[in-house]
Amino acid sequence: MGIRSLLAKPFAAYIVKDIKKWSSDPVETQFTVFGSLISNLKKTAFGKDKNAIEIKNYGDFKKNIPVQDYEGFVGYIERIKKGEKNVLWPGLPTYFAKTSGTTSGIKYIPLTKESVPYHINSARNAILCYVNETGKSDFLDKNLIFISGSPELDLKGAVPYGRLSGIVNHHVPAYLRSNQLPSYETNCMEDWEAKLDKIIDETLGKPMSLISGIPPWVQMYFDRIQARTGKKIKDVFPQFELFIYGGVNFEPYKAKLFESIGKTIPSIETYPASEGFIAYQDSQKEEGLLLLLNNGIFYEFIPTEEYYNENPTRLHIGEVELGKNYALILNTNAGLWGYSIGDTIKFVSKSPYRIVVTGRVKHFISAFGEHVIGEEVEKAMQFAMSVFPESELAEFTVAPQVTPKEGLPYHEWLVEFSKMPNSLEAFEKILDQRMTQLNVYYDDLIKGSILRPLKLTALKNNAFIDYMKSIGKLGGQNKVPRLSNDRKVADQLEKYSI
Repeated sequence: MGIRSLLAKPFAAYIVKDIKKWSSDPVETQFTVFGSLISNLKKTAFGKDKNAIEIKNYGDFKKNIPVQDYEGFVGYIERIKKGEKNVLWPGLPTYFAKTSGTTSGIKYIPLTKESVPYHINSARNAILCYVNETGKSDFLDKNLIFISGSPELDLKGAVPYGRLSGIVNHHVPAYLRSNQLPSYETNCMEDWEAKLDKIIDETLGKPMSLISGIPPWVQMYFDRIQARTGKKIKDVFPQFELFIYGGVNFEPYKAKLFESIGKTIPSIETYPASEGFIAYQDSQKEEGLLLLLNNGIFYEFIPTEEYYNENPTRLHIGEVELGKNYALILNTNAGLWGYSIGDTIKFVSKSPYRIVVTGRVKHFISAFGEHVIGEEVEKAMQFAMSVFPESELAEFTVAPQVTPKEGLPYHEWLVEFSKMPNSLEAFEKILDQRMTQLNVYYDDLIKGSILRPLKLTALKNNAFIDYMKSIGKLGGQNKVPRLSNDRKVADQLEKYSI
């Protein structure tokens, strides 16, 4: 047993004890964070604009601080770029995380000296929770790979900027650097396909024990290894024992990924965002992700059906209900206030508070009032795959077809299979039946002859990769939206239909 694995166990026990302490008193924990945030808000230009000096409690906060998405902060971000201090948070941010969001253009999200440690320590703590629960730590002495964006930074006015995963790379603890792959030089490569080949060159023959990344891009890495070696991943990396992922729901990718590996291995789901590290899977036995209530973020929750209301209900952690969909609102120690991150979540546990991500506020289909959300299409696909176990899924997205050349409107499912189901027609029927069970409004529209049953369009191999390449978003943290209320993505993907 090496020094890393030896020291990890007592450190993991210490971290888990601390987690149990703050998670056992969630409301007190959150309002301690709230008090610290408000004291800093009052020192900022944003705070002065919103009369933050008048804020004495959460009720005052809701009256003074509106809910906004990124567009509401652009003017303040521009001032920071020019070197103005104390705009959204005391001083200047340490970095901007540059992100091309799925619902808007390029965003520059501030990261401060107070917020950066939470990004680093949360990823570490997710692994330590696994170590504490399972007793396994030997993997820490072998090679670890984090498939991420380039760590090279540019300067945006007074503040350096780059991809969040690249920025985090600068802060990987020294004790992990000696066994971390790929090399810094390879991580700096911008051409995703060339970078992937170089990553394979550096990792083949190494004792890889932990692999981390967004599932579709890890799958691409595995596919290329198999093409080069003709072997399953378990035979290429016999010591591979832990997969860490985030950014998308794992379920649609799980079957193919484990088939590529050649066995089922433990996995840890994380919920990092440029705006803050929100949650991670703290247990292999329990459903959902532990909401990080002691992470420099004060959370608010808006019932999704009220999100577009002029004055929606805003709830703190002590007011939420299990099983209900909420839009997630963040107030952070990086200077984001009443910030709508665009995600929807629901609680699956209150002891401790655990969540699942159910979709995006703007990612839905409601061309006729059906309001189909990401969670529903993913559950329907998962069910259909279980009915047709011979099939393997690569990727899919869903969009409405409001003006078909003939017949009633419908929802079009654009699906890339790695292995086709025995009957596409039967698969399509099962998908539609499951959707009618999951969404009563969709069912009513079908029965009322407003919509016809969904149409499945099978796409060629590598359709989604080729599409992402065509728009300059191949690799890294980029992903195709699971569903859209327009046909911008669907019309481009139809070019790859079989």
